[in-house]
Amino acid sequence: MEDKQFLEAWDVHNRINLFLLDAVEPEHLKDVAASKGRNVGEQFAHIHNVRLMWLNQAAPELMGKLKKIEKEDALDKQLLRQSIIDSGQAMNTLLAKGIEAGGKIKGFKPHAAAFLGYLISHESHHRGQIALSLKQSQHPVSKKVSFGIWEWGVR
Repeated sequence: MEDKQFLEAWDVHNRINLFLLDAVEPEHLKDVAASKGRNVGEQFAHIHNVRLMWLNQAAPELMGKLKKIEKEDALDKQLLRQSIIDSGQAMNTLLAKGIEAGGKIKGFKPHAAAFLGYLISHESHHRGQIALSLKQSQHPVSKKVSFGIWEWGVR
């Protein structure tokens, strides 16, 4: 896989997170699945916060002005959006540094390609939880959005 494609896959994935967030009405960020747990806003905050955990572990110099989103701030859609944009860019840089270092991400085994897979799997799991929370709260995403998250060729 070419390095450019590797990083582009991450960027598409991050845009899909933003596509889903953009489809959520601000008042629905408080929606929770029937099985309880994090609300929709907290799910998006968790995605961002786990990125920060990895950045802090693997490349703290990339943290810059990035800050953890606290639970009480997880209903601020603008904060969520900007945080996902900013941490997404920092993760792209971390992945690029990993490629340059022969495929190594500090603190993660086996290699940068697996790290990319891990990140996408983790965040996609939470996208599913977000969609379920919205559906069970009677605020499902539209068909355009539910199908749109799979349209990697246009995101």
